[in-house]
Amino acid sequence: MLRAHSDHDNLRLDDHPLVQVLLTAARDEGTKPPEFQRLVIAITSLMASAATEHLATRPVTITTPVGQAHGQRLERVVTLVPVVRAGMGMVDGLRKVLPAARIGHIGIVRNKETLAPEPYLIKLPPDIAEGRVLLLDPMLATGGSASFAAGILEDAGCTDVLMICLVAAPEGVQRMQHDHPDLLIHAAALDECLDKRGYITPGLGDAGDRIYGTIQDPRPSLHGSDRQDTR
Repeated sequence: MLRAHSDHDNLRLDDHPLVQVLLTAARDEGTKPPEFQRLVIAITSLMASAATEHLATRPVTITTPVGQAHGQRLERVVTLVPVVRAGMGMVDGLRKVLPAARIGHIGIVRNKETLAPEPYLIKLPPDIAEGRVLLLDPMLATGGSASFAAGILEDAGCTDVLMICLVAAPEGVQRMQHDHPDLLIHAAALDECLDKRGYITPGLGDAGDRIYGTIQDPRPSLHGSDRQDTR
């Protein structure tokens, strides 16, 4: 149940009722890490259907326990590329429906002096450009990290890239439109804005910390990963 956004040509919002119910539970500050992780997996799994609906297939004939059946197999390979580390929490949700998908990794840090994003990990299949790539990151804030990761994929020759995120800010969507006009973004929600500190408002908190249980003081750090794209 995707809805094109009237103000952003590159954005598709997933209005599936279950996606929205589960996202509401994930936003709740009272949701503990094990449940938060389960919710991220469930939301991503539900969003996978819309993200893969146009994948090319080829006809095949298989043998069942009682005879032959005609079916379909994917024509091209699919590669999941999470932005480390929060993006890793989305991988299991997609692998539930794409068990044969390969997994690449892109890790990005911000240079303390220049504040420019720098990769510390790029591990991609050598033939990644031959199929669809799903770029994964729960939060799209300023778009800095997402745009940098998309640039790495473009340098690798990828032309069929789609980004999946849970929550996006208008600023990040606009940045991606400017930097990568052919890349579509599937999001469960478009939030109001970034605050002056670069946090998505209302957001859902530090996705990485909430997935992996590394929050020391939940309230002060609640919005940490909402600004991860400032790296």
